[in-house]
Amino acid sequence: MKIAIAGCAGRMGRMIGAEALRVEGCTLVAGTEPEGSPDLGKDMGELAGAGPNGVRVVADPKALFQTADVVIDFTAPQATMRHAELAGARGTALVIGTTGLDGKHVEALRAAGRRSTIVHAANMSAGVNLLLGLTRQVAEILGPDYDIEIVEMHHRHKVDAPSGTALALGEAAAQGRGVKLQEAAVKVRDGVTGARQRGTIGFATLRGGDVVGDHTVIFATDGERIELTHKTSTRATFAKGAVRAALWCKGRAPGYYTMRDVLGLAEKK
Repeated sequence: MKIAIAGCAGRMGRMIGAEALRVEGCTLVAGTEPEGSPDLGKDMGELAGAGPNGVRVVADPKALFQTADVVIDFTAPQATMRHAELAGARGTALVIGTTGLDGKHVEALRAAGRRSTIVHAANMSAGVNLLLGLTRQVAEILGPDYDIEIVEMHHRHKVDAPSGTALALGEAAAQGRGVKLQEAAVKVRDGVTGARQRGTIGFATLRGGDVVGDHTVIFATDGERIELTHKTSTRATFAKGAVRAALWCKGRAPGYYTMRDVLGLAEKK
């Protein structure tokens, strides 16, 4: 598989590049950074810490989709939407780990999936995707007598809150309850808020240090509490998942997929 990386000089981009160079069956063929980036023109292999491979970083995203079988994108929502348009236009597969995407963004990705293979996940980790399934199952079994709270912590530099993974866990809990997350979510508590409303799904966001990503889903009722927790200690976990998803795209029919499809955890239709 010929793999290209959008945002190839960032922390995730470099790790994905290193993983693509390491894994058998992958070739790293292109990478982009925004106009004005000091990394433009640099060798992608050197950025990934694997020695030169002769592929230079460019600014034009069209180059990714003209060269690669699959593009891996961990950038920002606006850039990801542009990449989805290019993927749909050329039929190039696109693996997306960008966070901060909302419902309108996802609809655009689904539209692109009618013409190309789109894999979108708030988190590429196998463990997190297992946690999503467990959260939905536990929420369905326990029912509304249990209050649901989702606590997440990330490093001080993260710009969006709650995290994409926390929101995905909220969606999983809402699906288990048979409700819509946008109607049940409580993302901020401040001052005198009154008693907790039955059936709501609460979020708590923590930021500090160099925490890669901690997520806990709490189910609490009178007399007992169940906590499901996942902790990530290295971003290499996400890079491995992204490259795994890229390889999974080979020969796949156009469509909008998630990491649960890649891992074989999706419910049978």
